[in-house]
Amino acid sequence: MDKLTRRHFLKFGGAVTAATMIPHTEMPLFASESSDTVRDRLWIWGHLEGSYDNQYGLPMNSRMTPLQGAESLGIPNIIMVRYSNKPEPPYDEYAAQYRNVQKLMWSFVGDSGRTSSEEQEHVLELSQKMPNMTGLFMDDFFHGNANAPAGESEAAASISVVRLKEIRERLNQLDQKPDLGVVLYAHQLNPAIRRHLDLCDLVSFWSWTAGDLAKLPENFAKYQGIAPNKRTLLGIYMWDFGLGKPLPMDLMRMQCETALKWLKEGTIEGMIFLATNICDMKIEAVEYARQWITEHGAETV
Repeated sequence: MDKLTRRHFLKFGGAVTAATMIPHTEMPLFASESSDTVRDRLWIWGHLEGSYDNQYGLPMNSRMTPLQGAESLGIPNIIMVRYSNKPEPPYDEYAAQYRNVQKLMWSFVGDSGRTSSEEQEHVLELSQKMPNMTGLFMDDFFHGNANAPAGESEAAASISVVRLKEIRERLNQLDQKPDLGVVLYAHQLNPAIRRHLDLCDLVSFWSWTAGDLAKLPENFAKYQGIAPNKRTLLGIYMWDFGLGKPLPMDLMRMQCETALKWLKEGTIEGMIFLATNICDMKIEAVEYARQWITEHGAETV
């Protein structure tokens, strides 16, 4: 079974307050009886509605919630990332609406690398309360080009190697052991990142600008040279946030086609489409992603 109804979607907690204003599909959002399909390997980057309003040259503002964005593309798995300090911790009450999402990851390092020991501890505890939370995520983790400061052997990052080892040890002691995931950009590929990556289970690899994306195979090969055999999710931007303009459609098609090939070959574990809060902006790349998922979602991996 590779299909769930919209009625099934609406059974879980969390208000769909703007449902009449958004497109939606009949694609599954939650766990199905299928084995391992392309759709099962898809994630969507979740931000609160309106997070990018009046930013990045986007064509309009958004009212779409993370759950609505996931439903609109037919993506079953969500990575919730704090943006501009929203949502604010504690997350328990807010997170309850995601309890029936197929798989969920939650950031304890938010945009611009913002984090605190209190938030790290809180999300560790939250992961034990939600059986579908499969990972903890670190956004914008490395600083700048991830160069090691003078006299240092580790890359500049939001969390030191020593602290990340402590978090790694805590994860290993938990009954429910979530993955530790991290964002890595194509412009941060230098050996200094190895010490942090060695402590992570999962890397999400991103090309910040269209120029970086055009060199995806070359940059990805360089990444594999630094972190061979690392479980990887390929980040799929649906807007050129680096330059603040639409993503060229030839590059959008290329990254989806390349990701599908790598997914079926086992080179990557999955794909992340970014982000929920641009899915109601009538962006061509978003519409392409919606059609691409409809076409390829049921294919087996």
